[in-house]
Amino acid sequence: MEKNQSTGKPQNVTTPLPAGRGRGEGLLPPILQVGDALLSSDILTERFCCDYEKCKGICCVEGDAGAPVTIDEIAEIENCLDDIWSDLSASAQAVIDQQGVAYNDRDGDLVTSIVNGKDCVFTCYGDLEVNGKNIRNCCHCALEKFARKTNAPFIKPISCSLYPIREKQFSNGLVGLNYHRWDVCKDAVALGRKLNIPVYQFLKEPLIRRFGVQWYEELENVVEELTKFLHS
Repeated sequence: MEKNQSTGKPQNVTTPLPAGRGRGEGLLPPILQVGDALLSSDILTERFCCDYEKCKGICCVEGDAGAPVTIDEIAEIENCLDDIWSDLSASAQAVIDQQGVAYNDRDGDLVTSIVNGKDCVFTCYGDLEVNGKNIRNCCHCALEKFARKTNAPFIKPISCSLYPIREKQFSNGLVGLNYHRWDVCKDAVALGRKLNIPVYQFLKEPLIRRFGVQWYEELENVVEELTKFLHS
């Protein structure tokens, strides 16, 4: 997950749709199209904001498969492997030596390699500073740590940055975006509701990185129109 360190409301953003309204009440369609992307309306109505004090970045550790990754991303990871090698655990280094930075999961999809059927090989641990507050012993991504330190253009696989949005490619060229619910992120849901931050606003940076500024502005326009409709 993208280490978004904001713990307050985003500034200069569109008025969010009412939390939880729309899909369950039949007011919004379950799927909305923005450009070539088909979005679950939950992405607009559900709230989310990582709470590192409570979760400690556990999403990098839990699970039974690695993060989805593309061929191009594998090349980017391999290019910076020497720079992050010392940050990886001995077990992670052994896995990478044996099978590389990625493998095909049971569905045949390319994902990052994992340790002991669980931890991402790029997991490392240390303190995290959020808005001037030091949070001890958080799980970090070694790739992101290196990118933030050096201003490298590649941060980490976009699937990690986009979580809790999951992406699916369709044969007709369209992309499906779904909101994924996971119990380990319950504190992020609670904080998102407290701060009234919709999923799409929390993930503004990675969504722009994936689809572009123009696409995100179109998404904001869709939200504005839906907000007017719900209040009409």
